[in-house]
Amino acid sequence: MKGTTQRLRLDEPATYQIKVQGRLNDTWSAWFDGLTVSVEANGDGTAITTLAGSVADQGALYGLLSRIRDLGLPLLLVQCIRKEVEK
Repeated sequence: MKGTTQRLRLDEPATYQIKVQGRLNDTWSAWFDGLTVSVEANGDGTAITTLAGSVADQGALYGLLSRIRDLGLPLLLVQCIRKEVEK
């Protein structure tokens, strides 16, 4: 969120990108609250799965991270792409 004066709050939606080591196909999207699931090969041949999309609030984000932990997937990145603008 470089160059912005908007502050992220615990109770507001935002768009996130989460990367994990391992392979999940797009059928996992529903289990991860509709996030887009994509897979790419790392330089060493290991799979990196990216989950991306809007998350309702920080509580929902922690729930997603718990699911990743429960699957035993190493967490590589959690990045807030942008704060959702309220209408």
